Amino acid sequence: MNYRYLIIVTLVLMPLFSNAEEKMSTTKSKETTILFLGDSLTEGFGVEPEESFPTLLEDMLRDKGHNNLKIINAGISGSTTASAVSRLKWHLKMRPDILFLALGANDGLRGLSLKEMEQNLNRTVEMAVVAGMKVILAGMEIPPNYGEKYTQDFRAIFKNIADRHKITLMPYLLKDVGGFYNLNLPDGVHPNADGYKIVAENVLPYILEKL
Repeated sequence: MNYRYLIIVTLVLMPLFSNAEEKMSTTKSKETTILFLGDSLTEGFGVEPEESFPTLLEDMLRDKGHNNLKIINAGISGSTTASAVSRLKWHLKMRPDILFLALGANDGLRGLSLKEMEQNLNRTVEMAVVAGMKVILAGMEIPPNYGEKYTQDFRAIFKNIADRHKITLMPYLLKDVGGFYNLNLPDGVHPNADGYKIVAENVLPYILEKL
């Protein structure tokens, strides 16, 4: 056997195997980052941080074997869609893989311009899609304080944007929670700890679909 030849071949192939191992290691260690961009409903107003629905979801996902996750709770109380683009732009440096967008409730409750709300959400979704994110848009419902037309037009915005960009729509973030006295804080707007458990359970299938 030509040992000299064997040594040369080994020296040539070693970097290739090393690179392959590095790539496999990188692939295995790649975190999936999920960004929850929202308002007080996302932040978890009125409950402990660990009781917010993004944190509860993290526990649920780990129970299902999704351990390599990074959850970013970017909920800020009082936020409207007006700040959505600038906030998303700031979070882009973290390179989220999935965006769960839950804004619009405060726009509706304050009777703000629906045209501007739609434009804000549209630009936010466009930015996320261009950045390569999988997007889930959470719809909201509002009381009929501003008239039936405003309420219907508000509801329609979420479906219009989801259809336009072909993204996933969760029709109503507070499904099975909104309007139920025992699942909300005394203000009747924000879920309590039990309410957020239901929100998390309802959001879970949408996140699993993107994983």
